Amino acid sequence: MNIQTMLRRIDTTKALIDRRRPLQPAEVKQLDAYFRISATYSSNALEGNTLTLTETKVLLEDGLTAGGKPLRHCYEAIGHANAYDFMLKIARSHDLELSEDIILKLHGLFYQRIEPEKAGHYRDHQVFITGTDYIPPAAEEVPELMRAFVDELILESEDTHPVCFAAFAHRKLVDIHPFTDGNGRTARLLMNLILINCGYQIVIIPPVLRSDYINALKKGQHKRSPSDEAFIRLIAECEIEAQREYCRMFDIRPPAKEARGFRFRLG
Repeated sequence: MNIQTMLRRIDTTKALIDRRRPLQPAEVKQLDAYFRISATYSSNALEGNTLTLTETKVLLEDGLTAGGKPLRHCYEAIGHANAYDFMLKIARSHDLELSEDIILKLHGLFYQRIEPEKAGHYRDHQVFITGTDYIPPAAEEVPELMRAFVDELILESEDTHPVCFAAFAHRKLVDIHPFTDGNGRTARLLMNLILINCGYQIVIIPPVLRSDYINALKKGQHKRSPSDEAFIRLIAECEIEAQREYCRMFDIRPPAKEARGFRFRLG
């Protein structure tokens, strides 16, 4: 199935989901809690965090840490959940305007307990990404690149499908790699901020797809013939799966022809 067909499929399902809206306050509260835990677990697991889904749930809901697990991994879970709450609040604003301040705030909330002096601040040294030949820009280039990035986001949002736009924002932020650490998690939060604001579902990339996810990002970073096709396809597939899960929860009958692809549980 080509990407355009996938996007049409997504929009058809979105229309069905929209008919079920608005949700009751109690439904919104339960959904927010469900995806907050799933998104926190999955996003951290992609980066090597060892907390299980159950351990993440117990930590966030009951404040109980898992025995034998690194304290940093607990801080990552708490920080991501706080950044997720902020992301939801901003995403539901009708007058959303993407800015550097929002991106810095997302990173700051996530990273505050890990290295407070670096939380919400651009890096001041060169960084390298393990497992790839791609070298992020020099630290002194980051502020100008981020200003240009936000300007580009405003232009891209005008005539780009929201799923493609969200994928672009994610990939571009990872390319700049503006922070010492936490770039991937900040990029995924930014991606979901865009999707939710446009009325789409939260995209959760399960750890089982980590290799596909990294390889898709790499294809957009090739010096020769870079391509975002694989990454957009992956994000579209995750959006389809998120919609399928939503339809299951609310007993919404999805379109007759199911998009073929992988299946995974969100939580």
